[in-house]
Amino acid sequence: MSEDEVLFERCGRAGVITLNRPKALNALTLGMVRQIHPQLRAWESDEDVALVIIRAAGDKAFCAGGDIRALYDWGRAGDPSFLAFYREEYQLNAYIKRYPKPYIALMTGITMGGGVGVSVHGSHRVATEGLTFAMPETGIGLFPDVGGTYFLPRCPGQIGLYLALTGSRLKAADALYAGIVSHYVPAEKIPGLTDALCETDSPKATIEAQAEDPGRPPMLEVREAIDRCFSGASVAEVLDNLHREDGEWAEKLAATLLSKSPTSSRIAFRQVREGATLEFEDCMRLEYRMVSRILTGHDFFEGIRAVVIDKDQSPQWQPRELGDVTDQSVETYFAPLDEELDLPAA
Repeated sequence: MSEDEVLFERCGRAGVITLNRPKALNALTLGMVRQIHPQLRAWESDEDVALVIIRAAGDKAFCAGGDIRALYDWGRAGDPSFLAFYREEYQLNAYIKRYPKPYIALMTGITMGGGVGVSVHGSHRVATEGLTFAMPETGIGLFPDVGGTYFLPRCPGQIGLYLALTGSRLKAADALYAGIVSHYVPAEKIPGLTDALCETDSPKATIEAQAEDPGRPPMLEVREAIDRCFSGASVAEVLDNLHREDGEWAEKLAATLLSKSPTSSRIAFRQVREGATLEFEDCMRLEYRMVSRILTGHDFFEGIRAVVIDKDQSPQWQPRELGDVTDQSVETYFAPLDEELDLPAA
């Protein structure tokens, strides 16, 4: 296969995007963003292209997120590429959300962060049994971005906040139940589905003809507890609810939440609550405000150091305790910017 980071081809009636960094779990780079966006524009105006398919090389990951090592280096060096990546990534996310042709993501393997941004906003999101979905950003001092402000609060009940605060992983049945994916198709049927999509004028019917029932979602066993615990009015109240809940599930979840960046947890809580009432473009503008302030903070760089660079898995958050994160400090992440994210009207 080509060494290009992303591949584009015409297959019958379809424009096909292949994320092509399998050794890096197809992590999204600024260069990939800068290639995908104009190609989508070209296909939008091409009458011979009826739909777009996005898939990934290899079977370990659709896309495990953004290239956070590059973001770390850029941020530490004060390189404008840091904000350029997020600005252009968010603009691509918004473009996918409003894409006028069917946009079909074939999601297998790890799908997190930036990979979520180029898949979940499409008209059709097809998961295989290999899917592992998560938004683990609070564990590196970030927040569940790439449109998480919009799609997470629109999951049933309190599932979105649960995912945002804990970074919990979902397999295909749970992702379908949560509304994150639209269909389940076994991996063995994906090649045939892809071929059929390239020749169809009815992608929805073509997908539904191959779709299957992934089985009972494991999340149903704890759905009532999720709604009960994550209906709290603050992160602290969510923790209190978990501590009052009987069982190992709640105990482990509380410990997981406490391991995350306290600042990121409070930011994520507010973004999910606010996002429930915002249009998609306003959610993306809000995320750009937030990530612009992340650049000047401590926890993002400390989180990447602990997870990616030194790999000691022991981030030293500042502040260290949830109770030490002030309302005023959280507010600064949401304040307007002199230069807001430029997006076309919906």
